[in-house]
Amino acid sequence: MRGSVALLAVFSSAMSVFAQSGDGMKKALGSPILMMVIMFAIVYFLMLRPQMKKQKETQNMLNNIKKGDKVLTVAGIVGVVGNIKDNGSVMVKVADSTILEFKKAAITAVLNDEKSSDEKEDKSAK
Repeated sequence: MRGSVALLAVFSSAMSVFAQSGDGMKKALGSPILMMVIMFAIVYFLMLRPQMKKQKETQNMLNNIKKGDKVLTVAGIVGVVGNIKDNGSVMVKVADSTILEFKKAAITAVLNDEKSSDEKEDKSAK
C-alpha cells in the first residue's frame, strides 16, 4: 500500500509541474502509451499486488496445516484437524463422534488459540 501512495504522490507532483507550463501537460500526457503505463501501474499497485500477496499467504497457510489445528471451513464449520490425507483431504473432528472430510481448499482459516499463546508468554515472563 505504501508503494501505491508513493506512486500517486509522484504522479500528482509531476502533473502540477506540467500544469504550470501549460502545453507541457498536453504533450506529456497526450501520449497514449504513457497513459496506458500509468494506468497499469495504478491498477497493479492498488489491485493486483495485494491480491497476489493474499493468495500467497492463503496457500502458505494451507500447506502448513497440521494435526491438532483448529480450522474454519468455507461452510462455517469449526473443528480440529484429525488426519491429513495425501490426496489433499483433511479429516476434521467437529464433535465427539463426528468426523467430516474436507478438501484443503475448503479451509478458510486456522484458528489457533491466541489466548493460550499469550498466557504461555505471560507465564514464561514471570
